[in-house]
Amino acid sequence: MKLDVIKLDGEKAGSVDLGDEIFGLEPRADILHRVVRWQRNNAQQGTHKVKTRSETSYSTKKIYRQKGTGGARHGDRNAPIFRKGGIYKGPTPRSHGHELTKKFRKLGLKHALSSKAASGNLVVLDDATLGESKTNALAKQVKALGWKRALVIDGAQVNENFARAAANIEGLDVLPSVGANVYDILKRDTLVITKAGVEALEARLK
Repeated sequence: MKLDVIKLDGEKAGSVDLGDEIFGLEPRADILHRVVRWQRNNAQQGTHKVKTRSETSYSTKKIYRQKGTGGARHGDRNAPIFRKGGIYKGPTPRSHGHELTKKFRKLGLKHALSSKAASGNLVVLDDATLGESKTNALAKQVKALGWKRALVIDGAQVNENFARAAANIEGLDVLPSVGANVYDILKRDTLVITKAGVEALEARLK
């Protein structure tokens, strides 16, 4: 697959060959769904907690005698049936994460990249570097290019001036190639990869 390379000012800067084994697959929703679910579950904190019968603040004294009252038999006010009593089998802190093999995670990333290429929302950028971190100048270039919700994937390291300028632009996110992931790619309308980013991703996924 051959794709045109552009500069930040919109001018053409040649073309690049993208490997069909990474960018030319037929996207499968089931694979993408499994990888996104794995990512979101691992990101979930799981800090939900309720107080059990042993943790509520009432006295542990038996509220009235066992027999002779004509009422039900009770122990203390911490029982779950009473107002402000302990919760029975409520949530406790735990991890929501589950395992997914490296091979499958790589496959998911390939399908995410292929889905953007298939829909025509993949842009290859010559480089993402700025002489100075001016948000206003970058925002004008991004608007001229028509990027509303875009993810920029650079090489091993992101240019510091570019990252600073992009930090204040709504809808524009920047990641190094090692941080490329299925969820962030699918969440944005446009995927922008620098030439260095393409090389790094191909080396990572082959």
